[in-house]
Amino acid sequence: MDQGAVGTATGGAVAPPAAPATPQSSGTALIQPPPKRLGRGRLAVDLTLLGIVGALLVAAVPAAWAVIEREFYSPTAFVERYVGLLADGRAAEALAIPGVTVSSAELEAAGLPPTADGALLRSAALGPVDDVRVVSQEQDGDVTRVTVEYGVRGSDRTTTFEVERSGSVGPAPTWRFATSPLAVMNLEVTGSMEFTVNGFTIDKRQVSPDGVDADPLAPVPLLVFSPGLYSVSVDTPIASTPGVAVLSDRPFHAIPVPVQAEATENFVSVVQEKVEQFLTECTTQEVLQPTACPFGYFVQERIASLPKWSIAQQPTVAVAPEGAGWKILPTEAVAHIDVDIRSLFDGRVRPVSEDLPFIVTGTITVLPDGTASIVVTGPDTQ
Repeated sequence: MDQGAVGTATGGAVAPPAAPATPQSSGTALIQPPPKRLGRGRLAVDLTLLGIVGALLVAAVPAAWAVIEREFYSPTAFVERYVGLLADGRAAEALAIPGVTVSSAELEAAGLPPTADGALLRSAALGPVDDVRVVSQEQDGDVTRVTVEYGVRGSDRTTTFEVERSGSVGPAPTWRFATSPLAVMNLEVTGSMEFTVNGFTIDKRQVSPDGVDADPLAPVPLLVFSPGLYSVSVDTPIASTPGVAVLSDRPFHAIPVPVQAEATENFVSVVQEKVEQFLTECTTQEVLQPTACPFGYFVQERIASLPKWSIAQQPTVAVAPEGAGWKILPTEAVAHIDVDIRSLFDGRVRPVSEDLPFIVTGTITVLPDGTASIVVTGPDTQ
């Protein structure tokens, strides 16, 4: 056998060399595709899309800020916040908004009472407003006029406010009222030194610059919010009046409010009793002219017996306000006298039994402790 031959001879045939093994997976060969390169056209499309998205985001920022500014940092938002605080009864916060408070000099310059008191600028004296909404905004130079509509006892009312730019905090503008939204209610209450506004009780002497020497007939200037509904009434044991509704809807204006209190039935009844008691006491004086009494009997002759007085008809008392107190309106009553008269001419005695009409008037002074001093007079006793 030739030594150069490779393999083993079997039956005279030579076996071929074995082929290298190929990896198998379930009997199927894995074919890996050749890697592809990203084409320049596809890359340009992707970059373009990214650019468009970026531009949209950049453009959306100013639009979003415009919405935020309109909702939170615009003149309308500023006014809505102020009126909303009033609607929620948050007087102290509303008063702290820039441009709301005013000085005496500013009031005087506007022709308003510089001594106007702020007693009503509190939550306890606020009246209800609701359904607040801005209906218009108008630019006039540096001033923006914002008109707000709101509900008051079921009816819609409007108030226009003047707002101006006051500065900024970062990119956000800040605002203030160019004209204060406060107004002055000149309240003239006759018949009582005490009154209530929306249930909050005030004494004239507490808010008048004259203090205890306050003129009972002089109007009391009081600062009030606009918008605001204020119900003024008197409810004391002596005087009362139905509520007078006052709407403050014009900023920095004066609102005259006359209120006429009427004597309560209980007070009139007390005065009636005191007057009857006084007149009855007058009848105990056995003289022709009872001292300090509104009736008497005039005769030029002598009396032969002590006069006997009685009240044949008591007066029906009516009272009316007068200054810090009240007065008893002139009313008629009738006294009766029984007396014997001796004639100066012939000395004869004749009995006199006569009804004598007279007029009753008087004054009523309300004392600091709430009681009343009643002085009954007449045309001939004053």
